Amino acid sequence: MWILLALASAFFAGVMSILAKIGLKDTDSNLATALRTVVVVVFAWIMVFVVGSQKTIADVPAKSIIFLVLSGLATGGAWLCYFKALQIGNVNKVVPIDKSSVVLTMLLSMLFLGEGFTAIKLLAMVLIGVGTYLMIERKEITSGASGGYAWIIYAGLAAVFASLTAILGKVGIEGVESNLGTAIRTIVVLIMAWFIVLMQGKHKDIKNIDRKSWVFICLSGLATGLSWLCFYSALQQGPVSVVIPIDKLSILVTISFSFFILKEKLKKLAVIGLALIILGTLSLLL
Repeated sequence: MWILLALASAFFAGVMSILAKIGLKDTDSNLATALRTVVVVVFAWIMVFVVGSQKTIADVPAKSIIFLVLSGLATGGAWLCYFKALQIGNVNKVVPIDKSSVVLTMLLSMLFLGEGFTAIKLLAMVLIGVGTYLMIERKEITSGASGGYAWIIYAGLAAVFASLTAILGKVGIEGVESNLGTAIRTIVVLIMAWFIVLMQGKHKDIKNIDRKSWVFICLSGLATGLSWLCFYSALQQGPVSVVIPIDKLSILVTISFSFFILKEKLKKLAVIGLALIILGTLSLLL
């Protein structure tokens, strides 16, 4: 069941990236992240009350609260960096770097969570690592990217924070109903995102957001909420070193959408890289 949940998480995450890219066109990335998080929080807590897990809030261990908060902070950092990179760079360049977090996450899960190291996992990491390199190795910045090479730094930081999010989240969600755990950590992301927006004075720009951007920001928030609910339910049931690579198959969804909708093209090496990432991920299901 957790494999299906991880695949569903990947699908919704891929859709979210495209919706966010469209919604970010004329909106500050930090402000858009904060607004999107409001949608995620509302959706997450609706699910908590639907399944009735609000009754177990008092029973959540202090250790779980601490790690869920830390996971939320890491998520906030990942989001802020990722959506900034997405705003100034091309989707098919930013997403592969962000998804490179899968190799780091697999290593951390084996070192700190005691998940076994196997030949299949080593092969998967090599394939995913090489595939990611082929997808991001470029000598030029295409006309679609307006921020020079700054997007690489933001995308790289997003990958590091994403790895920490998964590891901390795995520890924090143990013994906690997955919907409730997701809702708790989402509040942390919300507070962090709005703190940054208020510090920058970007909240004043809300009145300038056009209707189209509002629609796509809300839709991306809904897609994010669905992705998170599936992801943390899968993370609770399955090993991090397998759930994370499956979840990162969202790259296939994202790049497919970017090709057909945003008209962003892939070079031959990038196509080979994508194939290696998919092959490495699928090998983990053996």
